[in-house]
Amino acid sequence: MTELYESQRAMRNMRKAAMQRGVVAVLDVGTSKIACLILRFDNAGRGALPGDGVGSLAGQAGFRVIGAATTRSRGVRFGEIDAMSETERAIRTALQAAQKMAKVRVDHVIACFSGAGPRSYGLAGEVQVEGDLVTEQDVSRVLAACDLPDYGEGREVLHAQPVNFALDHRSGLSDPRGQIGQSLATDMHMLTVDAAAVQNLAHCVKRCDLELAGIASSPYVSGISSLVEDEQELGAACIDMGGGSTSLSIFMKKHMIYADAVRMGGDHVTGDISMALQIPFANAERLKTFYGGVHATGMDDRERIEIGGETGDYEHDRRSCTRAELIGIMRPRVEEILEEVRLCLDAAGFESLPNQQIVLTGGASQIPGLGALASKILGQQVRLGRPLRVHGLPQAATGPGFASAVGMCLFAAHPQDEWWDFDLPLDQFPARSLKRAVRWFRDNW
Repeated sequence: MTELYESQRAMRNMRKAAMQRGVVAVLDVGTSKIACLILRFDNAGRGALPGDGVGSLAGQAGFRVIGAATTRSRGVRFGEIDAMSETERAIRTALQAAQKMAKVRVDHVIACFSGAGPRSYGLAGEVQVEGDLVTEQDVSRVLAACDLPDYGEGREVLHAQPVNFALDHRSGLSDPRGQIGQSLATDMHMLTVDAAAVQNLAHCVKRCDLELAGIASSPYVSGISSLVEDEQELGAACIDMGGGSTSLSIFMKKHMIYADAVRMGGDHVTGDISMALQIPFANAERLKTFYGGVHATGMDDRERIEIGGETGDYEHDRRSCTRAELIGIMRPRVEEILEEVRLCLDAAGFESLPNQQIVLTGGASQIPGLGALASKILGQQVRLGRPLRVHGLPQAATGPGFASAVGMCLFAAHPQDEWWDFDLPLDQFPARSLKRAVRWFRDNW
């Protein structure tokens, strides 16, 4: 456990160094596309570097996007790297195009990925304050006092954030330092993922001659960029429908308190069209984008769509179908994805939150009529979310498909405090965790 703690600290320090130099790249490694944005941090942000506050009070840095590029993803399935050399080529393509636009070379990258079987844990810890006032040391001690779950072999801690502090039964504090009290308690949200997926991503970034200065989960960063402040505060779920997986995060009091992922996304809908109509995947994607939907009306029975094809068989290539038939192919898969998401929300106890807003984002959320179908299946009010506007972002990168990439920019500039930002007394780590130390960073640094 100490090795993981130290490796995450090393990444956080590397990110500080990159931000002081002024440029850093963010990379969203998805199943259908790889997006790369290059950020320039202004001088005002360099003084207030992250890691000097608790929660959303962390130091903030101003930035603007100076380069952006996307390329079709290769070698990624279900949000996880499947063919290393293909993914490496795709990352290099996106990075080179973004560097060309920015006219600057970048060495440090912060990456995010979906999938990898995220699992959420709620941890709690309590200690007695040593003096009259709560100090940084007390905060470190209470975080170390959280009892770690036995999250199993082959899993990696990706996020571990204090989401609430209580001082002598005054709960809901975001930063207890400097306050007077005797007993300090905390609640922490910990997210673990499949270690192999993280190792593969770290290795792939290294093969591209880049330094990994941070890593985040897609559900977390999509929520940061797509939920407005009130939703993050009062309680909301962000559903990010990507190509290979659909990720879900729940926010409350400006912190992520739950994350999960379903191994299905927009590419599965395209695959169904491709199989049903016996056409290439690229043609199926075009039909889905231009004519797809989930609600058929009487008009759709009459509207015929040219299917097209390149087989050379004149009859086969001149086929057409009605829009109603296309919708009939798409709807069952979309319903299946939303049903799986509902099971995740039920498992998280979402209905017990005071506010139950659901925000749909991600490239696959743009299917016409999806919002109405989602509110029917999920039983809540649903809105379609676009990422927040950030300085310098090209118009082409402002759609829902860029929720993760824009979230990564916000994550880089305004990081929330994580467990490893504090000097934890390492002798207080539970003994069983020390035995199961995580080794992969030793191989990657």
